[in-house]
This record gives sequence, C-alpha cells and structure tokens, in this order.
Amino acid sequence: MAKSMKKSSIYSGKPPKSFRFKHLIYKKEDYKATITINREKVLNCLDITTINELTAAFKDAGWDDNIAVIILTGAGKQAFSTGADLNEQQESFLGNPKDYYKWMYEFIQLHEVMRNVGKPTIARLNGIVVGGGNELNISCDLAIAADHIYIRQVGAARGSVAAAGATQFLPILVGDRRAREILFLCEEIPAAKALEWGLVNQVVPYKKLDEAVDIMAEKLFKKLPECLRYTKQQLNFWRDLSWHTTIGHAREWLSLHNLSGEVKEGISAFNQKRSVDYRKVRKAK
Repeated sequence: MAKSMKKSSIYSGKPPKSFRFKHLIYKKEDYKATITINREKVLNCLDITTINELTAAFKDAGWDDNIAVIILTGAGKQAFSTGADLNEQQESFLGNPKDYYKWMYEFIQLHEVMRNVGKPTIARLNGIVVGGGNELNISCDLAIAADHIYIRQVGAARGSVAAAGATQFLPILVGDRRAREILFLCEEIPAAKALEWGLVNQVVPYKKLDEAVDIMAEKLFKKLPECLRYTKQQLNFWRDLSWHTTIGHAREWLSLHNLSGEVKEGISAFNQKRSVDYRKVRKAK
C-alpha cells in the first residue's frame, strides 16, 4: 500500500527570500521571524514601499505555523525608525490630500495586521524611535530597548498629528498626563525614562540587545499558542475600542490638513534643516 503523503498547508508561510523585499531584511530562524527595516541611510523611515512590505512580512509570519514570535527592528545602531519618509511626503503628498488619504490607508492596515497577527510581537529598539516609528513600537506587544536610544513624538512640532496609534494607545500605556506631555511637548524620552513610564519592558546595553530579545522570545515560545493568542485578543480590547472609534476620522482630517500651511512649513523646515517659523505660522491667514 502506498504511503499517504501529508499535503503542505497553504497556511505554512513562504521562504523569506521569495518576497524579494526592497526595504526589508526578512528572516525565519527556528520559531522566530525577524523583520528588519533596512533603510539605515535615511534612519529607517517609512515610505509606501516599506509600509507595504512590512504588512506582507507580518502577514506571512502570522500564516507560518512554525513561527511563534515575531521581532521587528531597524538596521544599524542609529535608528529603529523615524516614521514617515518626509522626502516622499513632500514630493508625493504635500498639497495632494487624495493621495495622502490612500497612503494613510496602507499605514492603518499595517497596524491592523500587527495587532491582529495572532502571535506575540517584540520591538527590538536598536536606535532612536520617532513619530510613526514609535507607533510601530507601541503596536508591538513588548519592547526591549538599547540604552542609548530615545523615544519622541514630533507631530505637533512638524505639522502633523500622531493619530495612527500614539494618540489612541499612549494614554493606555503611560497614563493621560504623560501622554499629553509626550504629544504636546515633542521632547526626547531617554531609554531609562521610557522604561520608568512603561513605554518599553527592558533596557539593556546595545551589545546585550540580541541576547535579551532571544531570552524574551524563548519565554514566549514556551507558552501555549492558542492561549497566548486569545490573551492577546482580550488585551487588545481598549486599543481596538479607541482605534476603531477614531482612526477613520483621523484619516479624513489628516488628509484635509495636508493642505494646511502648517504642514508645508513643518516638512519644508525639516528637509531644509532649519527651525520651524512658529511665529509666522501663527500669523498666517
């Protein structure tokens, strides 16, 4: 009698190399999937290609039954991610709310996938964590930071609003007053303070970062996957409630606000490496 052959599941994930990602390094090792934003020269900022590749990688890791833990990090030592690619924003979206509306959809979908991937996710914070980069951080379940990093939101200083994660999730993570301080003042939060405030779970020397992430991943591997998945689903309740109540409105408002002089001045000042002229913006009619 011929031996029965077990069919390979369509839900088994794909070999990482088959994706041919342009801006990511995607690896699967044993039970871990590691997704690395590979744009070190531009501080691992997020253009539309990177966002779509991140979504594809998280989906694949979620589908792969061999993967128990997903790790997100950035290339190099300087930056985890500094959020939206402001060169792309200026060239493609400034004054173009219709296309910015489409861009926001892709960023929103990335966060939906990260939150609902069904497996624990760890942010390996290898460098500075700014703007939308911090929104990626807080969309992960856990975070381990190198001791040289800082976390910063910059929307109110640069013509945007951190409305795709930070405004919804920071009050839950750090409390209302601290969330307002982070989002209003846009100041750097050193790693030690980030730990004290609950923005990260651990802070370690950079040379110990991989070891700490591996230890955390192994602890998560040694848990029952369905129980862990449902625990994550239940813990997502307050985030989901806040997110789904506000994110559609945020997408609309940010798209229209794209026409504002505040956005033009904030992005132009950043790309020209100068200070924002806040007095001029306040006097503008």
